[in-house]
Amino acid sequence: MLTDPYQKYLELQRYVGWTDEDQQRIESVSDVLLEHAAPLVEDFYAQILRHPRAAQVITGGEAQIVQLKSTLRQWIRQLLTGPYDHDYVVLRTKVGHKHVAIGLDQVYTNAALARLRNGFLRVLSEHLRDRPGELASSVSALNKLLDLDLAIIEDAYQKEFIARQHSLGKENLQLRVALQREQQASDIIGSCEPMQDVYRLIERTGPTDKPILIQGESGTGKELVAKALHRVSQLSDKPLVVINCAALPETLLETELFGHEKGAFTGAVASKPGLFEVADGGTLFIDEIGELAGGLQAKLLRVLEDGSLRRVGSVKEQRVNVRLLAATNRDLGAELTKGRFREDLYYRINVLTILLPPLREREGDIQQLLEHFSGEEWHWNDSFLEVLKNYSWPGNVRQLRNAIERAKILAEENELLAENLPPEILRCSRETVALPPGSDADLDTISRFHIADTFHRHQGNKTRTARALGISRRTLYRLLEKHGIEDDGAAP
Repeated sequence: MLTDPYQKYLELQRYVGWTDEDQQRIESVSDVLLEHAAPLVEDFYAQILRHPRAAQVITGGEAQIVQLKSTLRQWIRQLLTGPYDHDYVVLRTKVGHKHVAIGLDQVYTNAALARLRNGFLRVLSEHLRDRPGELASSVSALNKLLDLDLAIIEDAYQKEFIARQHSLGKENLQLRVALQREQQASDIIGSCEPMQDVYRLIERTGPTDKPILIQGESGTGKELVAKALHRVSQLSDKPLVVINCAALPETLLETELFGHEKGAFTGAVASKPGLFEVADGGTLFIDEIGELAGGLQAKLLRVLEDGSLRRVGSVKEQRVNVRLLAATNRDLGAELTKGRFREDLYYRINVLTILLPPLREREGDIQQLLEHFSGEEWHWNDSFLEVLKNYSWPGNVRQLRNAIERAKILAEENELLAENLPPEILRCSRETVALPPGSDADLDTISRFHIADTFHRHQGNKTRTARALGISRRTLYRLLEKHGIEDDGAAP
């Protein structure tokens, strides 16, 4: 198990796929990002200062804010120019430790950092708008770089936090973890009948203390449902602790769930409570439970049956009282038949089940989700919405959100255009367009079809349509009126 922060950083680089090409992309855009850094720094601290506890953390007034902005500018320069060596990792690790020391809300800091990330992406999309290939590779490299930096800070934050709380009583530990992990309620978007069934199940099953299995395809919102269940439960004032089994290797997953004793393995320099202990009296949400290896399934079953566990490297049993929520995108019944999931564990966690509908069965919710993810300042025409409704969305709500984000990044103005959606969505849209008239159709019918098809392919933009048809805009207006082709309030 890796313990040196720099070695872990190198391992994370391999995990996210950081390459020399990514390094070169960052070097190629670093100057333009640094040139536009000043307003992004101002926006970052404007976001931080909106936090109700900002005055308790930033106690030095305007002078301290000026110093903090200077520090942030230095970090941006170091982030974009490197080198990403041992000293860089040590400095970023100290930042995570300092956040704990001053009581900074890491969740709110992450929200501010997300705004900074979006600011960088806007700069790139403007700078490389005519070079989509370079834009895609630059955005990918920048996201990897920011994810790596955030991982260093969050890892240091978590370790420092646990170390500081280890000497406190269990009740105090629970309270502080709950406060640090507290997030604003994220409402589930959707009003179609299948989602109404989900809401009714949340209302009825949330107050119980029984395990609940949340099933659904990837991207359907299983974690949002888990949070909603916790909010309506009798344990809502206790911690909700979340772990994703697919994100961690088996050896690390075991110590995260059950904890370990000092000296249990190389690098275990201190004892560490597992998430079952941290969640004692509260709720533990295990996402992607179908990824658990057989040995861990057996240990989990024991905790659920009698509430006892042993830390890795310990012979002492401990008792915990935890309400379990689990989620999976797998068919656990099929996994059971294939021998990949324990039958006794399956029936233990499957007391109550909430099945989330895929987005393709929620067509009535597409517009609501579009409005939620786009924001009030964006607009679109009926053709854009129709393309979204006609797609099957194998990645569900997550894929829809990312497609909308792509369209926003590539938009020239605050208008979402179908042409800026991912290629796989456009291909599907083209395949569903009505077939052209048959060979026996008259010339007028064929002409009308060609004009209407071109007009709709260009999202009703008359300038681009006229250019594609090789005619003037005046002629296009006359032909649209002649053939009764509606423009639906599209762009001129």
